Amino acid sequence: MDEGPFFHGTKADLKAGDLLSAGFRSNYRPEVVMNHIYFTALPNGAGLAAELAAGDGAPRVYAVEPTGAFENDPNVTDKKFPGNPTRSYRSTGPLRVIGEVTDWTRLTPEELNAWKDRLAALLADERGEIIN
Repeated sequence: MDEGPFFHGTKADLKAGDLLSAGFRSNYRPEVVMNHIYFTALPNGAGLAAELAAGDGAPRVYAVEPTGAFENDPNVTDKKFPGNPTRSYRSTGPLRVIGEVTDWTRLTPEELNAWKDRLAALLADERGEIIN
C-alpha cells in the first residue's frame, strides 16, 4: 500500500480540516450511493476525477489523509485490471483535507470529451458495474 501523499478530485469548494465521507451518489452512476470515499496517490488521477465529477463548480484537487483503514479500489484493480496502476484506493472512513493542490495537469476539452466517451462505453458493458 502507498504511504501517500494522497489526493481527491471534486468540484466541491473545501478547506483544510474538512472531512470527505462516503454516502454520496456516484459521479459515474448517479443511481448508486457510494459506500466508500475514493482517492489516489496521483494528483493528475485526482484531477481526472475532478474533471468528471458531477456539479457545476470548478474541478479541484485536494491533498487528503485517510482517517482509517483503506484498500485498493477494486473498480480499477485486481477484480477488473491487474495490479493498481492508477494507485487508487477507497475507505469507509473519512478523508481529512490537508489543502488544495493547484499544480495538476488540466485536460483539454478534447481530452475530457474522449474520457467521457470512454467512460460511457465502459459503463455500457458489464465491466462498468461499480463494485461498491
